[in-house]
Amino acid sequence: MKLFHLFLLSLVCIVAAIAAPASAGPADLTVTSSAIDPLVLMKGDTGTLSVEIKNNGAESVTIRSARLYGSGVVALSDSYPSVGDIGAGNSKTFTFTVRADAGEGTFYPMFVLDIQDGGNLRYPIPVQVEDTPLTASVIGKPDAFSEGRTADITVKVGNPRPNAVSGVQVIPQGTGFKATPTGAFVGALPADGSGTVVFNLTPTAETDVTFQVVWRNGINTHTADLALPIVFGEDKRQADPVVTNVEVVPEAGGYRIVGDVMNAGLEAARSVLITPGAPATPTDPYRVYVVGTLDPDDASPFEVTFRADANVTEVPIVVEYRDSDGNRYTTTTMVEVGGMAAPVKDSEGGIPVAGIIIAVLVAIGVVGAIYYSWRRT
Repeated sequence: MKLFHLFLLSLVCIVAAIAAPASAGPADLTVTSSAIDPLVLMKGDTGTLSVEIKNNGAESVTIRSARLYGSGVVALSDSYPSVGDIGAGNSKTFTFTVRADAGEGTFYPMFVLDIQDGGNLRYPIPVQVEDTPLTASVIGKPDAFSEGRTADITVKVGNPRPNAVSGVQVIPQGTGFKATPTGAFVGALPADGSGTVVFNLTPTAETDVTFQVVWRNGINTHTADLALPIVFGEDKRQADPVVTNVEVVPEAGGYRIVGDVMNAGLEAARSVLITPGAPATPTDPYRVYVVGTLDPDDASPFEVTFRADANVTEVPIVVEYRDSDGNRYTTTTMVEVGGMAAPVKDSEGGIPVAGIIIAVLVAIGVVGAIYYSWRRT
């Protein structure tokens, strides 16, 4: 009987040995690669961490579960509760969503594979966290801003981060100005890369313009602000009409002023007009003198005619011009006239009193001569 039982036990062992497949152990599994997107996280960022393993054994291995845990960089996604078999020579990739919860530094969340037949594989995955933001600076702007005058503003965006970023935009924000375009797209910036954008800025008041830089680190959106104070001042390049060589010529009931106007600025003065201002009253033929465009260092003669009261000693000569953006400017030069206007000539209007008197006297003389001749006859 004992021999029979021993025979059955041996038979069961042989059958079990033949039926049950051989299984590799943890020593046959290796982590062949790992990757995280984005390459470097910022605090609070979420990313995707992928781990690839390979079964280097001659037999398949049964994996019960795969998980990721640690501090600093934590897993947000669930673990793999049941992985199954990985055949000999095969690879498999596990993907986890992670979040950087701590500060800057390099963290090592632990990747763990639990083997069905016992044992496990533990592998730390390095993850870098750095909070360096993008930088922005104004590399081009006018020496001074003027109300209503359009100026070019050039903004340069740099990426000092150790990884590339994407979707970089620059958006002017604030009040008291108009900007064209209202936002500029830079796109992707590699590590240590940079890009520039240009805005046409027209201020209507002194203000602060904030250029907000928006970018993405992976799927995470970040911003950085660059403030530009807008303070009005004298533009050293703008047109500067100057009135010179002025000569005042009194005329009947008014004046004629002749002179030159010169552009002493570095930009062209367009649509230049010259008129006498109050208390002068412009008169024909030169109520307004049209000069047109004055390029830098160009000069043009002009003359204006006007009437003024006898007690007026000086009048303003107003030069109106526009810049290339159509903005209107005026300058005024005071000219002394000193009440030198000549009296109104008889021939230039009114009743010719002297002529009438002379005609009446001549008529009286003729009538008297006729009467005297009639009495003698």
